[in-house]
Amino acid sequence: MDKFTSVRGIAFDLDGTLIDSSLGLSQAVDMTLYAMELPGAGEERVITWIGNGADILIQRALEWGLKEKNLPQNSEQLGVARKLFDRFYAETVTEGSFLFPEVLTTLEILKEKGFSLGIVTNKPTPFVMPLLESFGIAQYFQVIIGGDDVKQKKPHPEALFNSMKAMQLSASEMMFVGDSRNDIQAAQAAGCPSVGLTYGYNYGEAITLSNPDVVCERFSDLLPLLGLTHQANQESEHE
Repeated sequence: MDKFTSVRGIAFDLDGTLIDSSLGLSQAVDMTLYAMELPGAGEERVITWIGNGADILIQRALEWGLKEKNLPQNSEQLGVARKLFDRFYAETVTEGSFLFPEVLTTLEILKEKGFSLGIVTNKPTPFVMPLLESFGIAQYFQVIIGGDDVKQKKPHPEALFNSMKAMQLSASEMMFVGDSRNDIQAAQAAGCPSVGLTYGYNYGEAITLSNPDVVCERFSDLLPLLGLTHQANQESEHE
């Protein structure tokens, strides 16, 4: 596709794109709810709340839990819940997260072929690097921007503009890859070519509804977009 011929760098969302983090997030959310004497939400429901950063995740969880028990919300609860979540997620983040299939092999190929790579995520910054390091993929990324590194999270394009600047790329030269409407909207606002992945979270919506430039079902489908050849990939699903 012509829109990808100028691409020299790629920025990736993290949760739902490179890493399946739903188990660790849902465990931490439920531990938070239990600590506040509210019912657990479960992984299937928590998945629909992922994507806007921890503040919004916990806000959604708290509102749901209070509604389930017909309790009012006060101004102090959200701050308490967020502190609890941070404490619990520090316990669940690594063991409750898994690389999606083909991520490691594809990143290796992209790096070997000279593409600049970056991470742009709404995930709280303190959790990002330890997670990347636990999977042995931190070294692939030239720039890593977490949710605490910007004033305005995705779908605002601030983090993508910062990523372009760090990579010394124009908008047409940096592709953004994500699994949710926040990712696609951020790319569109920044003027970047966008790729939507079908296997992520995206609030239970089809990624096609956000009109990315291209939709991919597998992570390695990025390679042909950039004129690269698929290589044999023997990774298991949660390697």
